[in-house]
Amino acid sequence: MEEPRPRSNTVTTTSSSYSEAFSTSASLSYDRSFLRSAPGALLLAEIGLCFNLSAFVFYLIAALADATSIPTEHYSPHNYSSWTASAFFAFLVTLCYGASTFFSYQSWRTRS
Repeated sequence: MEEPRPRSNTVTTTSSSYSEAFSTSASLSYDRSFLRSAPGALLLAEIGLCFNLSAFVFYLIAALADATSIPTEHYSPHNYSSWTASAFFAFLVTLCYGASTFFSYQSWRTRS
């Protein structure tokens, strides 16, 4: 069996100036010059494209759920008109988000 080595009582520490470049504050900041550059503009276009696409999908699901839940009973014309109007405007908003997604995609494709 090996004998354990004796421990040293000396501790050596070193410091680096690399960590001084980072801020210790918890606030978030952004680089305006990066956002004005071509990669920054592409990043913002991708974020807008993802947002518009996800909003389009969720609004489409909501519009379909709204349209399929319209009561067809003839004894309450007010409710029928209200549900029909809400379904119409839900599809209108879905169409707007679809168009916005298309234009965001076109903008993203032309910049790359």
